[in-house]
Amino acid sequence: MARSSSESSAAKGRESAPGSPHGQGVPDEQSSRRWWVLVVIGIAQLMVILDATIVTIALPSAQKDLGFSDGDRQWVVTAYALAFGSLLLFGGRLADLVGRKRIFLIGLVGFAGASAMGGAAGSFEILVAARALQGAFAAVLAPAALSLLTTTFTDAKERAKAFGIYGAIAGAGAAVGLLLGGLLTEYLDWRWCLYVNLIFAVIAFIGGARLLAPGTPPDRPSLDIPGTLLVSSGLFCIVYGFSNAERHSWSAGSTWGFLLAGVVLLAAFVWWQRRARHPLLPMRVVADRDRGASFVAMFLSGAGMFGVFLFLTYYMQRTLLYSPVKTGVAFLPMVAVLVITSVTTTNVLVPKFGARPIVPTGMLLAGGAMAWMTALDGSSTYAGHVMPPLLLLGLGLGLIFATAMNLATAGVKTHDAGVASAMVNTSQQVGGSVGTSLLNTLATSAATSYLSGRRPSPAAVAQAQLHSYTVAYWWSAGFFAFGFVITFLLFRPGPPRIAEETAEESPSTAPA
Repeated sequence: MARSSSESSAAKGRESAPGSPHGQGVPDEQSSRRWWVLVVIGIAQLMVILDATIVTIALPSAQKDLGFSDGDRQWVVTAYALAFGSLLLFGGRLADLVGRKRIFLIGLVGFAGASAMGGAAGSFEILVAARALQGAFAAVLAPAALSLLTTTFTDAKERAKAFGIYGAIAGAGAAVGLLLGGLLTEYLDWRWCLYVNLIFAVIAFIGGARLLAPGTPPDRPSLDIPGTLLVSSGLFCIVYGFSNAERHSWSAGSTWGFLLAGVVLLAAFVWWQRRARHPLLPMRVVADRDRGASFVAMFLSGAGMFGVFLFLTYYMQRTLLYSPVKTGVAFLPMVAVLVITSVTTTNVLVPKFGARPIVPTGMLLAGGAMAWMTALDGSSTYAGHVMPPLLLLGLGLGLIFATAMNLATAGVKTHDAGVASAMVNTSQQVGGSVGTSLLNTLATSAATSYLSGRRPSPAAVAQAQLHSYTVAYWWSAGFFAFGFVITFLLFRPGPPRIAEETAEESPSTAPA
């Protein structure tokens, strides 16, 4: 709840009083409780992040078990990312409307139920439906978790530590998902890559029910139902249009019909947001030049990165004959470089140089890594051919993600912090959905074209697969090359300009 000026001043005085135990750095009961809240939120965040990659490692085993085609496999990844990305803005507003704790707990229960449904799936259709439900509940859970973190840690030093830990969890989540997915697939069954979420959800639910403060935020906004329907439908049509091209070709009317409908619906969404009393995405959030550039950077890097995880996983398991565990371990050096680069960039490079030299450089490095991967063939080795471009990719992505996430939320007004944070995740997840769909479509078409007129011998089929991966890597390199140009033009030169609006807001009007 909003506090009066006198209450705010008194609280500030208690926090900063040199004679108080808290002021001396001795943790009190409330401080200890806050760090336990961070543990609960961190577990939930880890579950959401790792689920984007844990199933990727298990995908070849799931495909063999359920018997779906190469053209359909990307829907296991895309269904989650699409539902997650398209509903994140709605999830952020829902937390403001219903209450953060309540939505957090509902998201945990729903995510666990969808995971159990996917683990028990007896058909491809049930698995995809379960993944879509997972994404929908993740879209409810993630903004609530970030909002709880924001409102729990208000002291500047504690807030910096908490968000540093939160960011590390987000960065390491991909690595945990890849490794855990390999272990569960190889030593248990691919279905345990979904069942394991029940363990995380139960722990987080018990902790959240005991530690999180109840209550509904004041000044609740009205739910923008037209905006929610427009943006969710538009994003679905665009991703479905890209995916439809694999089955019905790019010249099919249904392909371009869905793509055109998606563009029209998103244009209508922007038009509506300028006129709605309580818009789902206030245009002031995306109007800032650096913030808009950050959203674009997250979208394009998400499109390139998700494609890499999919095709490189298949390359290592089908061509190099790696086990699921070995495949997961093979990705760890890239993620380690990504995490180290992110921390260094946030604390050293961004404050000194700003985003303009950093993000375009990251785009160039990531694009170069993707071009390097086009040289992979059936005789390539991990140490000599796979790991070097992976390390370069981790370096590039670390420069992009750390900087874009920083500037996407810097200077945003307090009451827009939730929707700005949701927009970061939306950009990355929708970029991943579009990228995975487009790259899978292009790769499958390339394999079909390669085999056209050739005898489908095992050697020819294997070479067609390698050719399809090469096409996907070149397109990913193109995404990053375009990202270099657009981010260089959009980002302002010099250190970031962070507005100090939180100090300007009166305590009586600033939301909790």
